[in-house]
Amino acid sequence: MTRCHLLVMAIVTVVAVAVPSASDRVAVYGKIDRVVLEPRPEAPQTIQIWGVFSIAVRNNANDYQPTAQGYLYYKMPSDREAARREWNDLEQVAGTGQIVAFGTRWQGVPQLRTASEKPANPDVYSMDAGMTKVNGRTDYSPIRAILQFHP
Repeated sequence: MTRCHLLVMAIVTVVAVAVPSASDRVAVYGKIDRVVLEPRPEAPQTIQIWGVFSIAVRNNANDYQPTAQGYLYYKMPSDREAARREWNDLEQVAGTGQIVAFGTRWQGVPQLRTASEKPANPDVYSMDAGMTKVNGRTDYSPIRAILQFHP
């Protein structure tokens, strides 16, 4: 082998060893049925997001809780303007069957509430990269679990 080939192979080996495996920072993958903004849609303080969700396991870089149906209950964070834009995006996908990703597991993982639970003690809405529509990736376990979910 030439000296150049050996150098390239050495660099590739160092990079492969030095780069850690990627983790999933998303807090929630979900298929949203409906959104409830309170006290008024035009000036919300809280949001209920109803649907089927795969929610991150707290303090774990990769795993998700078993997929379940219910609602997430959030209160407005300090960046109200950005949160309101994301809440509008969540409203737009509600009822469409589109799977979305939102929140960051490093800032807070929400509590999934059952339909019979009254809204109380909302989680703070965490923002990171915004709400993202999930297209493809149906082999990724939290997304596959949502697609295969039957109540």
